[in-house]
Amino acid sequence: MNRLLVWYGELTTAPSLFLRGLLLVLPGMVWLLAFLVLPGLVLLPLSFAERGAFGEVVWTFSWENYRRLLGFGVLGYSPDNLLALLRTLWVALVTTLICLLLAYPIAFFIRSKPRAQRYLWLSLVLIPFWTNIVIRTYAWQLLLAPEMPFARLASALGLLEPGMALFPSTLAVYVGMVSAFLPFMVLPLYSSVERLDESLLEAVRDLYGGPWRVFLHGVLPQTLPGLTVGVILTFVPAMGMFVVPDLLGGAKHLLVGNLIQQAFYTMRDWPYGAALSLVLVLLTLLALRLYRRHGKEVELA
Repeated sequence: MNRLLVWYGELTTAPSLFLRGLLLVLPGMVWLLAFLVLPGLVLLPLSFAERGAFGEVVWTFSWENYRRLLGFGVLGYSPDNLLALLRTLWVALVTTLICLLLAYPIAFFIRSKPRAQRYLWLSLVLIPFWTNIVIRTYAWQLLLAPEMPFARLASALGLLEPGMALFPSTLAVYVGMVSAFLPFMVLPLYSSVERLDESLLEAVRDLYGGPWRVFLHGVLPQTLPGLTVGVILTFVPAMGMFVVPDLLGGAKHLLVGNLIQQAFYTMRDWPYGAALSLVLVLLTLLALRLYRRHGKEVELA
C-alpha cells in the first residue's frame, strides 16, 4: 500500500511525486540525449572509419585515424599533432589562470559598490556576450593593427619593428582568449564573493593572519564553489576554441580546435575529425578530473 504524502497541501503518494518529477525533467533529458549524447556516440564508430577518394565515409574500421593523430602518416612520423594537443592544454590552462587572477579583483570591486550599482557593473561584464566571438576577434585585429596605440607603444619601447602589427603572435592569442572567457569566470565567482561571511575573515585577521592567509583560509574556502564553476566554464570551451587562434595566432598557433575545423570543413575527412574530437573530449574530462581531485584536497585542507 502506497504511503500518503503531503506535497504543497495536496495529498499524494511517492510514485505520483516520482512521475511528476520525471515529466518535469523529461524534456531536458530528451534535449540532452538528442543533441549531446547521441552525436557524441556517433563520433565513436565514425572515428574508426576511413575517408573515401571524394570525401565520403568508408566504413572499413581501423586504427589509422588514431595513428595519424599520433603523428604516423604516409610521409613518416611528425610530432605536429601531439604538439597541437600539448599546446591546446597549455593555452587553455594559461587562459583559465589569467582569467582567475583577473576575476577575483573584478568580483571584489563589484561587491564593494552599492547594491543599486552592482547590476550596472555586471552588465558591463556581460557586454562581450552581446557580440559574436568572430566579430570580437576581428575587433582585436583592428586594435592590434600597426596604426593603433598598442602597436605604436610597443614599437616605441623597442619591442616591435615599426609598421608591424601585434598579431599574429602568442600575446594576441592570449588577449583574445582572455577577453572571450573572462565573463565566464567573473559571474560565478561574483555569486560566491557576494555571499562572503565577513566574520570568518575577521577571525583570520584576529589570529594575526596576513592578506595571503586571509585569502587562503577565509576567502578561498567560501568562494570554492563559484571558482569550480568558473574554471569549468572557462577551461572547457577554451580547449575547443579555434576562431581566436586562427585569426590572432596564425599557422604557428594551431590548436586541436583548428585541426578539427580543418578536418571537417577543409579536408572533408570526417573520420579523422571524429578521432580528434574524441581525443579532445577525453583530454578535457581528464583535466577536469584532476582539477576536481585537487579542488577536494584544497577544500579538505
